Amino acid sequence: MQKKYFSKYKKSILPPPNLVEPQLLSYKKLITDDLEELFKEFSPISDYTGKKFDLEFVSFELAEVPFDEFHAKENKLTLQAPLRVTVRLKNKTLGKEKEQEIFLADFPIMTPHGTFVINGNERVVVSQLARSFGVFFSEQKLRGKTYFGAKIIPSRGAWIEIESEADGAIYVRIDKKRKIAVTSLLRVFGQLNTNEELLNLFKDNEHAASYIQTSIEKDTAHTLEESYVEIYKRLRDGTLASAENAKDFINALFGSERYDLSPVGRYRFNKMFNKGMGEKEMEEKTISSSDLVAIVSHIITLNHTPDAQGDDIDHLGVRRVRFMGEMLGQRLRIGLSRMKRNIQDRMSTTDPETMLPVQLINPRPLQASIKEFFNTHQLTQYMNQKNMLDELEHLRTLSALGPGGLTRERAGFEVRDVHPSHYGRVCPIHTPEGQSIGLILRLSMYARVNEFGIIETPYLQVEKGKVTKKIIYLNALEEEQYNIAHAAVPYNTESGLFDEEFIEVRTKGKRSNVGMTKKNDVHFIDIASNQPFSVATSLIPFLEHDDANRALMGSNMQKQAVPCLIPDLPRVATGIEGKAAQDSGRLIVAEEDGVITKADGNTIAIKNKKGKTTEHRLVNFVKTNEVTAFRQRPIVDTGQKVKEGDILADNASTVDGELALGQSVLVAFMSWGGSNYEDAIIISERLVRDHVLTSLYVDEFEVNVRDTKLGPEVTTHDIPNVGEAKLKNLDEDGIVMVGAEVGPNDILVGKITPKGEAELTPEERLLRSIFGDKARDVKDTSKRMEHGKQGRVVGVKVFSREHGDELESGAIKRIHVEVAQLRTITVGDKLAGRHGNKGVISKILPAEEMPYMADGTPVDVILTPLGVPSRMNLGQVLELHLGLAAHTLGYQAITPSFLGATEEEIKGELKKAG
Repeated sequence: MQKKYFSKYKKSILPPPNLVEPQLLSYKKLITDDLEELFKEFSPISDYTGKKFDLEFVSFELAEVPFDEFHAKENKLTLQAPLRVTVRLKNKTLGKEKEQEIFLADFPIMTPHGTFVINGNERVVVSQLARSFGVFFSEQKLRGKTYFGAKIIPSRGAWIEIESEADGAIYVRIDKKRKIAVTSLLRVFGQLNTNEELLNLFKDNEHAASYIQTSIEKDTAHTLEESYVEIYKRLRDGTLASAENAKDFINALFGSERYDLSPVGRYRFNKMFNKGMGEKEMEEKTISSSDLVAIVSHIITLNHTPDAQGDDIDHLGVRRVRFMGEMLGQRLRIGLSRMKRNIQDRMSTTDPETMLPVQLINPRPLQASIKEFFNTHQLTQYMNQKNMLDELEHLRTLSALGPGGLTRERAGFEVRDVHPSHYGRVCPIHTPEGQSIGLILRLSMYARVNEFGIIETPYLQVEKGKVTKKIIYLNALEEEQYNIAHAAVPYNTESGLFDEEFIEVRTKGKRSNVGMTKKNDVHFIDIASNQPFSVATSLIPFLEHDDANRALMGSNMQKQAVPCLIPDLPRVATGIEGKAAQDSGRLIVAEEDGVITKADGNTIAIKNKKGKTTEHRLVNFVKTNEVTAFRQRPIVDTGQKVKEGDILADNASTVDGELALGQSVLVAFMSWGGSNYEDAIIISERLVRDHVLTSLYVDEFEVNVRDTKLGPEVTTHDIPNVGEAKLKNLDEDGIVMVGAEVGPNDILVGKITPKGEAELTPEERLLRSIFGDKARDVKDTSKRMEHGKQGRVVGVKVFSREHGDELESGAIKRIHVEVAQLRTITVGDKLAGRHGNKGVISKILPAEEMPYMADGTPVDVILTPLGVPSRMNLGQVLELHLGLAAHTLGYQAITPSFLGATEEEIKGELKKAG
């Protein structure tokens, strides 16, 4: 279909990044870097004495996956590959070394579209938006005056909280225990013995002397040894210890083995205090004496700065994204530490002369950690698969919930609210409507996440009032130092010069406001008008004319759209439909230039320039997690030349490689005798007859054939007391045949179970002797079609132990029957537009009874006109008018949000359409 752009700027200078890339990169980093680091961290493992053995992880290898994701789904398997490690055992007493390759665990493999297949079901690991590691400054009011404090939050280890109080002293709490004077901790970290040395640390801060002097007076410890003992007493709830024991305990507590500030914590700290960002400075994992001095000094400075403010904990600059790689890495660390303890136990009990590495390693704790993560972790979720947009947005979801995060019950209004720092990073519109509002968020279209998990967004640099082609990525804290104009500011795309002298910008400063500034004072401009929004919100045309609450409903309801039997491109689009469809990974794309040699419903084959043929398998009638049918259909013909990146096959939610979630229908806004009262919708019979809104579902029915105490169950065509008519669709094994039409109570799998033998009557004994075993007591336990369901059988799978399939205990075989069902639109179904305009069908009228246009064309849908003014979603009215013109003139209108078609342009198009 021909496209017509209604935008001043046809395309953004920077195309949106790959929409599922963050998930893919996180997994890649895990298997290439993080796994190696984990093994190095636990290597070598020595026995408890440290004199007998050393076990070292030399290298690891992730083997090839034995099958693809389609095979895994069909056979209810997990898509995984064996993880093997090469270990070296040093026997110090005998001076020998032994090296061995050992199988550790089956490691789940990510599919090319960012999901995992676990037991045949697709699952997603949702990323977590959590508080960043590092140092945070807080404030509290005491006797009408503001006093500042700090929290040092590491990724692993004890929390340190520093508080300044009204008595003029500064105190510290370690792991929320009783407070001690900060001078004790400073002595321990700096190995200081005298008070003069303490005061010298703060000679550059003019206000510090009085705070440190007061803290020394309040401190019960006066020497280094006493400080160690005092801190130990606080941490161990009053337990007494010698100075030596206390020293060992505290040094271990803040040593690199038990304490890790994490790279992001160190990055934030060094950036805050203008320390170096070189490799040496960034490698420091623990807190040093100079770090502690810098924090205490900054607290004192804040106490003496009028209008000083603590850190805003809801600011995106102090929150970071934890992707699946980091979360799984954390679980692997727990598994490896358990494994380490087992190894050390075995080292002390096994005979040193015959010991082999394989005898020491029990990989079960690691395997249990991986299994637990993918099956029970709160953020490992069953994938939403109502349509392709639903899948894509699930992969781009950020959750504030989960381990180490918030809970729905305790999260307040502030943390859920839209924050200025969300702009261009997290969508302000797209969030659930229920208890999770503001806690489940979506990444914005152009947002990217850097190596530290901090979300960044791109801007075009402006130099002396001229927009350049230079792209700069800024995080939420860096952005506050600049004046930034929005994408709808008019400027000449050729010269880059602004059309006006004064430009509307988000002004620099901590409390960013919108204001006007001279064009020479503008530093950056947004890269695209849909930069603040998620994929689903960016798909809403005329978004700027909709109330935010209705836009939220529109974003969510697009994801609930059931794929239609005959998908249809929207007449009014926003231009990102192609990007969303391609990045989902559900289309078949040409990997290289070539010629199509075969294209049918099962396979597409391409022959490249070298004569090599590549085959792409198409899938049909595959059940998704939401019971909708996933199917692919070729859009190329035999003999057609294709280039690398061309779309070869569409799926249930796309047309020509572009997202097509709904149907374009002719709509009238009018009352209809009360039938469309309270948002009820009246539709034409044409939508039913022509299967415009018909959808396809695939239901799966499972039957286990067991071995019982009285003998095995049997699948058979010969079921007692069942007429021939009921058995006509079954094969000789009693399983329904593919292609059979089935209705309620029809037999899908004929199965009989042995019944307990009762005392036989003479007649039964006679029957038994005539007919043999046939008359023996069996019970009909056949699997029948559920009430109210019907359809056509599209697949039958039989799993048995003979074929090497894994079955639950007591089962001989397992049978899966897939039934596809066409569902036409009916009264009581919900219809919705993209602007939060939703309603339930109350009547289906014959086309001749529907109102009609001037040329006699009957309308397809009647909506109530009262549904527009109070909901303030005028975008639907503008979409209707532009859609009518586009339909008449035969093009697809592309109108991006905030930069789309104006009312004058729409009027012009309607005039052209007559």
